[in-house]
Amino acid sequence: MSKSTQSSLPGSEGEHQLQKQFDSEKRALAFYNKQVLDKLAPLMQTFVEQQHMFFMATSDKHGDCDCTYRAGDPGFITVIDNKTVIYPEYRGNGVMASLGNITENPHIGMVLIDFFATQVGLHINGRADIILVDQLESIYKDDDLIKRIKMNTVIEKTECYVRVEVDEAYIHCSKHIPMLKKKDKALHWGTDDQTLKGGDAFKVKKHPRPWVD
Repeated sequence: MSKSTQSSLPGSEGEHQLQKQFDSEKRALAFYNKQVLDKLAPLMQTFVEQQHMFFMATSDKHGDCDCTYRAGDPGFITVIDNKTVIYPEYRGNGVMASLGNITENPHIGMVLIDFFATQVGLHINGRADIILVDQLESIYKDDDLIKRIKMNTVIEKTECYVRVEVDEAYIHCSKHIPMLKKKDKALHWGTDDQTLKGGDAFKVKKHPRPWVD
């Protein structure tokens, strides 16, 4: 859901046109007016800081999309205020797909889902920018905030931070979200061990690729 340039309502022109086509305008309006905010409500803020994973969508300047997953210890996403959240980018495979997209196109979509207690999800749409590790303290001259940001972060594995300015926040209803059971698992942040990373699970190492001669 992105902001239409020709309407005071949330959402894109495309979704508004389809609401007319499929006669869902009344239901959509009720959702906009009862569930969509341009900031994080207090209970949303609490929810964000309780999560230990989320799904994230970005796209480059051409609109080519990428959807990925981020995880950390509960509280790794810090709510700075009702319009801003920040999370660490840990060392990964070196591709930098999401960060690269953000440098070209700041628009970002995040979905946080509680699979283990409430089965409720939260959408956060907004604009992202990258903060280097050594820039953090010069940008936020607040010792308590810096401590909160770092508290649940694996500092030695953090390559940078991503800050998101919230444009939209709204619920993802629980009716189709499965109830999962959490099990203990040793987490190896930033590892290059192929076994711990899942190895070649899809057996694609030997597949031909158009960019390889």
